Amino acid sequence: MLVTFRTKAYADITMFGDVAVTLIKLMGHSGTVPGALMPEDIPAALARLKAAVADHADDPLDPAPTARSPTREDGNDGPYVSLAHRALPLMELLAAAAADGAYVMWD
Repeated sequence: MLVTFRTKAYADITMFGDVAVTLIKLMGHSGTVPGALMPEDIPAALARLKAAVADHADDPLDPAPTARSPTREDGNDGPYVSLAHRALPLMELLAAAAADGAYVMWD
């Protein structure tokens, strides 16, 4: 599943579903897809996401492995993408929406 975040203040961002749901939960939302944030709720959601990234910036946040995913000899999946890198586009989208007073929706 893919999840696309939309706001009129920024370009659409599409992420793997499990990565997106994790970020949505870190924003303090229930994690449901589809969902939305009203403009007045965006600053708090952005602050929660930034706090989570500050606390766990280097933690891996990758999509769930599939049967076709390569596995390294040490038993770990291949290279990972950190929470900080996964969250950056969403944080930029939220900041733009907050500055513009726009809604943020995802589906």
